[in-house]
Amino acid sequence: MNHQETSSINFFGEDAIPVELHKVRIVQKLHLRPVEERLDAIGKGGYNTFLLNTKDVFLDMLTDSGTNAMSDNQVSSMLKADDAYAGSQSFYKMEQALKEVFGKEYILPVHQGRAAENVVSQIFIKKGDIIPMNYHFTTTKAHMELNGGKIVEILTAEGLRIKSKHPFKGNIDIDQLKTLISNHGASKIPFIRLEASTNLIGGQPFSIQNMREVKQVADEHGIMIVLDASLIGENAWFIKQREAEFKNTPIKEILRLMCSFADIVYFSSRKVSSTRGGGICTNSKELFLKMRDLIPLYEGFLTYGGMSVREIEAMAVGLMETTDETVISQSPSFIEYTVNELEKRNIPVITPAGALGCHIDAMSFLSHVPQKEYPAGALAAALYIISGCRGMERGTISSVRDENGEDVLADMELLRLAFPRRVFTLSQTKFLIDRVHWLYENRGLVGGLKFVEEPEVLRFFMGRLAPVNDWPQKLVEKFKKDFGNSL
Repeated sequence: MNHQETSSINFFGEDAIPVELHKVRIVQKLHLRPVEERLDAIGKGGYNTFLLNTKDVFLDMLTDSGTNAMSDNQVSSMLKADDAYAGSQSFYKMEQALKEVFGKEYILPVHQGRAAENVVSQIFIKKGDIIPMNYHFTTTKAHMELNGGKIVEILTAEGLRIKSKHPFKGNIDIDQLKTLISNHGASKIPFIRLEASTNLIGGQPFSIQNMREVKQVADEHGIMIVLDASLIGENAWFIKQREAEFKNTPIKEILRLMCSFADIVYFSSRKVSSTRGGGICTNSKELFLKMRDLIPLYEGFLTYGGMSVREIEAMAVGLMETTDETVISQSPSFIEYTVNELEKRNIPVITPAGALGCHIDAMSFLSHVPQKEYPAGALAAALYIISGCRGMERGTISSVRDENGEDVLADMELLRLAFPRRVFTLSQTKFLIDRVHWLYENRGLVGGLKFVEEPEVLRFFMGRLAPVNDWPQKLVEKFKKDFGNSL
């Protein structure tokens, strides 16, 4: 089957079955521990799935960051790495790939996406600045606020609706953008940030038409556009699927067009090309020179930026593979399948299906758990206990406290079940669906959580919690009654 034929395959639709357009050549053993051991493990991990040991995890659906499966071409490319501190030929391969895929002339390597956020925030944000965006990401918000900025989320109203048929819930509201500029003045807005496939609201994409409208407003007021391209491949895929103008446009052309609207493009290679690392790209030499000096200071020399040259080699190959529709469609097709199957069982999930993972609405799933008792975190812990599947809380635990020490309640309480590219099989996906369904049928047994150890910054990474009562033990008792000695 040639590329033109594969690009016409439709993986999507209510009854579509996702097809793995790859074969498995190397496998890694998994462990499905008994339920009592899982209960003990989550207790030792402070009811925070980040603190679980992978030896206790069956399906690791915490994130797609650095967990995507590399291709045979990526792995073999690592053997060709040029181990040079400066002027490595591996870097120039990556530079060429970025120029071809993103269409940007100047490249700064960094060790991962949040390093790029640090550089961009330090250089362009000053105290009192306003940064409008479709939606924040946790580390983005932290970097921008540490440098004195204030983020303002101006996504369209559809973006925060759990159930929707809107194809582009990650769009910026243009009227809100104009009002924000009018109220604060363009001089207080260093840039407008667009996140490709907005992570915290269910991996929802924005459209090319919305980018055009944002660009028009930005140009009228002399404001930069900064694009977080970490999930740009998936966003491009959704544009091809959902925006009629681009249904026959190759992914590579959509990617180039998206990047053409941005003055600065930064990305996490842990997502966009299945390797560790990241980068910052621009066509402006002036902007490049403003940021350049921070790379040797924080990351490493300009031709490795904190990455190993082996990762750089694999990144170059992975970037090119991101333009291949048979690669980029894999994660969205499995997410779509999971969302459809859970919907059939009346389980509340974000629709339409987005990028990165299936997102379960914890506030509806656990409607009896107050938001101040962290329902998304409780649901993540409960699902791990009864399945061994590790998801991630994307709700108030991932938020912050205000100046009075009160939780800033999140707009959504989501359990994210990530689907890294080319990692899980259909049978594993069906196992997950079955266990989520059982948990939903027994959701009344799940209670809330409370913090017992809370870092001041990015508390969701290292914070430790405890159940508000003995609900985990009751959940295990019901599980054993229904499943017997089954894992």
